[in-house]
Amino acid sequence: MTDKTTTSRWAPGTPVLWRYRDNASPRFHICRPVTVVQDTDELLAVWLAPGTECVKPVLRDGTPVHEEPLATRYTSPRTVRRDRWFGTGVLKLARPREPWSVWLFWEPGWEFRSWYVNLEEPRTRWTGGVDSQDHFLDISVSPDRSWRWHDEDEFAQAQRDGLMSARQARAVRSAGRAAVESIEAWGAPFDSGWEEWRPDPEWNVPFLPVDWDRTPAHVSP
Repeated sequence: MTDKTTTSRWAPGTPVLWRYRDNASPRFHICRPVTVVQDTDELLAVWLAPGTECVKPVLRDGTPVHEEPLATRYTSPRTVRRDRWFGTGVLKLARPREPWSVWLFWEPGWEFRSWYVNLEEPRTRWTGGVDSQDHFLDISVSPDRSWRWHDEDEFAQAQRDGLMSARQARAVRSAGRAAVESIEAWGAPFDSGWEEWRPDPEWNVPFLPVDWDRTPAHVSP
C-alpha cells in the first residue's frame, strides 16, 4: 500500500484500509482492513471479513467506549487498541460524494439481517484506502423496508460536547433525511440485490499494517 498520487480504480480482491478520524482531533481512531468487491465511478463496495484485525477506540483504562456513561463518553481520555472483527462479515457500499455509506449485515448461515446507513463525511480516497469521519447519527433498515433512527442520544451529546457545531448538525440531519428519501423510494443500493452477494472464497483476510495511521496524500473524493 504505497502512497502514489493516482486515481486509478482498485481491482476486485485488492486489500485497502477503511479509516475514520477522531471527531476531536485529526488522528485516526478506527481502521478496518477490507477487500475491494467493486470500484467504479458510481460505487465502491468492500468486504470486512470475520476475524479481521482492526483498530478501535477505547477509554484510556481499556474500557469499551459504549460502556462509558453518555455524559462522559466523548470527554473521557481515549486511546486505541487492536482487536478482531468477530461474528459475520460486513459489506460496505459507498457512492462518491454521498455523506453516508450503507452496510449490509447477515446472521450466521447468510440469513440477511439488515442494512445500516452510517452517516459520515464523504470519503476521501488515497492509494491505500478511504478516509472519513463518523457523524454519530445512523439509520437501520429491515428486510421489510421499515427503518428507524439510531444513536440520536449520541448525536445530541456530541453537540453538547462541542464535537459538532449547530451548522454541522443541521447538515448531518439533512443528509439523514436525504437517506430516508432514498430508503422510502427504495433506490440504490437497496434495490440492487446486494443481500444475495457472497465473498470470493479465494480471498485472504487482509492484514493490518504497522503504519495503519500514516498520513496519506488524498487524491480524490
